[in-house]
Amino acid sequence: MNEGVEWAMHSCVNLSWMPGAAVTAKRLAAFYDLPTAYLNKQLQALTRAGILTSVSGPKGGFQLARDPKNISLLDIVVAIDGPDEAFRCTQILKAGPAADPKVDYTKACLISQAMRSAELTYRRELSSQSIADIAARVVTHTPEAPDNVRNHFTNLKS
Repeated sequence: MNEGVEWAMHSCVNLSWMPGAAVTAKRLAAFYDLPTAYLNKQLQALTRAGILTSVSGPKGGFQLARDPKNISLLDIVVAIDGPDEAFRCTQILKAGPAADPKVDYTKACLISQAMRSAELTYRRELSSQSIADIAARVVTHTPEAPDNVRNHFTNLKS
């Protein structure tokens, strides 16, 4: 999985605590000491996916385009890494000694079936958790997190 997925998720959680405020890629990147250009690519991908909006101008930056309850972790993974499954069966069994050229091994192969089942479980779990869910769990562990984020971004110059 692309490391940008982690960066995008953390950025979305932080933006969930900044409703109505736009935060620049530079500021979001500085929060975790990330490369601005690379984080900006991830934020642009989230914008294309309708997860963020990009606001231009002196008070511009990025903000959530939807309620954090309506942004699943799977939405972010798909926006950054694309919709393709992690495991791609190439049907190597067709090259084996007992191969049947008429068989679709993506469906018949037990390894392919196991990997597909795991992928479905993974995607179901990610789709069942929202940015709001994660933000709420962060607050349970670190109650001051939202205020710290708001204060950090509000008190930054430029």
